[in-house]
Amino acid sequence: MDHIQINQPGRPRAKWVAEGPRIKIPASADRVEPEIEQLAHWMDSAFEIPGLGIRFGFDTILGLIPFLGDGISSLFSFYILNAAARHGVPRATLIRMGGNVAIDWLLGSVPLIGDMFDVVWKSNQMNVGLLRKHLAKPPAERRKSSASDMLFVGGIIVALLFVLAGVGLLTVVLLKATFGLLHGLFV
Repeated sequence: MDHIQINQPGRPRAKWVAEGPRIKIPASADRVEPEIEQLAHWMDSAFEIPGLGIRFGFDTILGLIPFLGDGISSLFSFYILNAAARHGVPRATLIRMGGNVAIDWLLGSVPLIGDMFDVVWKSNQMNVGLLRKHLAKPPAERRKSSASDMLFVGGIIVALLFVLAGVGLLTVVLLKATFGLLHGLFV
């Protein structure tokens, strides 16, 4: 078996045993994984409008796709929410993070106005900030996540999916009514 040495800031060197050609290294409990940071950056502020300094990400771009865009971008938000649960973020903070995602969905799915809102409301970066704040606490003040926390996050995600479905249904009804009125005006 191969051994690999891993240096983690503030911790003594630790040896990890690899099984086979793949080495699985667990995420550090003291910092946000770089993948989570990058995901939030790409979703919320990867691009800049030259001269204006306004930043936006793929959340705004995906929001331009009717019906599907906000749902697709929210799947990435769920990934960040799940990472927070793995790090043992308290339930109150998870609710706050879920609220950030819900606000992004609800207001972001309004045609045109929602796309402008997505430029300003950066729910993924706010949620990573809440995760960072949790991880900055001394380990004694943090708690481990439990199975009930994971079920709780699952419940938040299911509730948010119902909200998304309701918003989608409302959008379809409003569009149908609008097109019906327009058709009546021109016939």
